[in-house]
Amino acid sequence: MASTALILHATWEHIVLVYSTLLASILIAIPLAIASLYNRQLASVVIYFANLVQAVPSFAVIAIVVPFLGIGFIPALIAIMLRALLPIIKNTYIGLTNVDPALIDYANGIGLSEWQIQRYIRFPNAYPAMFAGIRFSAILANSIAVLTAFIGSGGLGGIIFQGLIGYNAEKLLLGAIPAIFLAMLIDYSFALLEKKLTPAYMKERPGK
Repeated sequence: MASTALILHATWEHIVLVYSTLLASILIAIPLAIASLYNRQLASVVIYFANLVQAVPSFAVIAIVVPFLGIGFIPALIAIMLRALLPIIKNTYIGLTNVDPALIDYANGIGLSEWQIQRYIRFPNAYPAMFAGIRFSAILANSIAVLTAFIGSGGLGGIIFQGLIGYNAEKLLLGAIPAIFLAMLIDYSFALLEKKLTPAYMKERPGK
């Protein structure tokens, strides 16, 4: 019973950390991608910074965060978010810009506002790329959340590291198996959400 309670508590901490990070990443990345549509300099800076952070090893990102923010949930969230931003920003930006210019001209011609163009043309076009980025970021956040146990984030990483330190295979598996299951669940749930939200005409594209 004690082991079950421990696993459930750690799993809950892990889920809260992963989804809090993912939500924060989405709320930052999508507005940045939209703003980048109208400012090439901003687009260059955002993509360069995201690529730069992505190139840094996860442990190094965590190590850099600690001297400035300390340890605990918030530093862990920021460390994970720095790695999770790139796929969402990049895929959303590509999806929003990969629209037939003639379609945008037609929308302007019939008097659609910029907000209507975003809502009815650009975003539906961007959904497949956007969700691919979000799915990848979610899986990435799930894996890095294991590493942030080193800085006191809690979650399944703590159990995994306890198993590694004590050469305890049972404890190691008690932490690793739920983490693997969560990765599969995250991927599947976002695949279903993408399928539900993507317009029918986008699903019927060649190669889809």
